[in-house]
Amino acid sequence: MIRKFKLLGVLLAAILLAISARVDAATDWSTNKIQVTGMGVPNPGLATTPAHAAMMARRAALADAYRQLAEAVNGVQVDSETTVEQMMLTSDVVRTKISATIKGAQIISEGELAGGGYSVTLELPIFGENNSIAETVFERPAYVEPFPMPAPDYRPPVVETRPSYGGYTGLVIDCRGVGQINFVMSPVIKNSNGQKIYGHKNLDYDRVIVEGMASYAQDMSQASRAGSHPLVVKAVRLDDLNANPVVSMDDADLILYENGQSHFLDNIAVVFLY
Repeated sequence: MIRKFKLLGVLLAAILLAISARVDAATDWSTNKIQVTGMGVPNPGLATTPAHAAMMARRAALADAYRQLAEAVNGVQVDSETTVEQMMLTSDVVRTKISATIKGAQIISEGELAGGGYSVTLELPIFGENNSIAETVFERPAYVEPFPMPAPDYRPPVVETRPSYGGYTGLVIDCRGVGQINFVMSPVIKNSNGQKIYGHKNLDYDRVIVEGMASYAQDMSQASRAGSHPLVVKAVRLDDLNANPVVSMDDADLILYENGQSHFLDNIAVVFLY
């Protein structure tokens, strides 16, 4: 019996160590999903049969997974100033919806562990038309705001850089070298004068809910969202707690001009390199 308790103690310690490592890495912004793995062990003093012990371990694993998922969801940054947790504190409606969303998370895998433990992996999409965080935290705007126009005196580059087969397919903003970008659900692109040239109010609400506003990638091999022939510009800095890329005035005008030709901003074909 003593050996059994020692084994359970070692297993529980390993579980707690693994949990502490997983909570920080639960949110994957490359896939826009939150995934956590909960683990549990039975209470040897209460389990009456091996089957009962397995049921207890599963319940404990589920409770642990839901707890981790709630922590991860609460920490998701909606925009540069607001987390999901802050929205829940100020809105009973959001709090109720988030609770229901977490309860509706999908079980990806589950199974028994050596020593009598149990593990359950839950997954929740940040964006998507079914049970996503975006459905809960984004409000439908009264109308879609048009994108700003380039400066009146702007002229496109003399050397034609636009692809000859219909224009740019997307936008890639290279944020490497100007700081560590803060991943958010609702990013903004600004010019160096502080004017917003891209935000959720410029976009179709239903598409934002399903697709999100931008993807985060470490290099161009992961920037497929921007298509095969993206316009690539370099960020000059990051604003608003490093959440929002800022581009030069010339690049901002170029982005807006080219968007008028091929509408890649409207199509949410935007990638930030970090």
